[in-house]
Amino acid sequence: MLLQKVKLHQDPQLDKIEYQWAYDLLEQAVANTWFPHEVPLMEDLADWRTMSDEEREAVTLFMGFFNPAEFRVNQSIVMGMMPYLSAPEVTMYLTRQMWEEVNHSMSFEYVLQTFPIDRKRAFSLHEDLPSMKAKEDFLLDHVSALRGGEIDISSESGIQTFVKNIVATNIITEGIWFYSGFMLGLSFRQRNLLKNFANLVDWIVRDESLHLKFGINLVLTILEEHPEIVTEEFADEVREMIIKAVQLESKYTEQLLPNGILGLNADYVMQYVKYIADRRLEELGFDTEFNVGNPAKWMGTANDTLELVNFFETVNTNYEVNNG
Repeated sequence: MLLQKVKLHQDPQLDKIEYQWAYDLLEQAVANTWFPHEVPLMEDLADWRTMSDEEREAVTLFMGFFNPAEFRVNQSIVMGMMPYLSAPEVTMYLTRQMWEEVNHSMSFEYVLQTFPIDRKRAFSLHEDLPSMKAKEDFLLDHVSALRGGEIDISSESGIQTFVKNIVATNIITEGIWFYSGFMLGLSFRQRNLLKNFANLVDWIVRDESLHLKFGINLVLTILEEHPEIVTEEFADEVREMIIKAVQLESKYTEQLLPNGILGLNADYVMQYVKYIADRRLEELGFDTEFNVGNPAKWMGTANDTLELVNFFETVNTNYEVNNG
């Protein structure tokens, strides 16, 4: 069984890989290794000087959300996942993911060092902007529910709590909210602006897509091993989490783009968020909620949709990730 409270004297070796999908994702993640300073971000300064106050403010809010969010994801891994996962290949991937979150934070530090952004304000936004704080509180509520190894992971309610933290972290935070930010960051390149900044975002998207795949594969495995937890009440709770996440994102987007910028406004971004949320619902085996099309085909379906089984409807028998 994958889920069990980790003990110090458990054998930590890769003597037998039980969860091949985790090791495959680890190998793919390592192959994707990159470093922020490979991107000549200084070249974007000329673009920054031509941008409107509203555009620069949107980038500042982008930084204000992503920088602490990467640390919150790592807190979720340390407090809410690692204490309960026994397989070395799974914890190895999570260790790699933690390094990637740190690398993303270093990327955002590189941006703050390069662009003339008010650092103090950027660092305080996650506490000062109500809509941003509400998203962070949503994630922290699920992380704190696991209390660093203190729940009974052998109980039905304990396993459900664990799964909901994965949904909050890997599927909602990294698979919905982050994609809203990616849309903003990549939109400037559509106008031939901030091309190097967009390259950084591209690399972060590539990492985060693996985090999303890992989270869904992790849930698939847990539900295969513990089918008794998939009750109607639990399914409703997971669905409502995603709907609530969209509501929180809507309030945030209104504050992010109160008057819109060239090529983006709040309604446009929220249609994309609803489209992404419907994809996540489908991947979890639910009916769609919002039933909207993708307004941003330029984002590319490879960035926003996963071809995965519906884990609330079927049991997946092939967990290996296709690296082809």
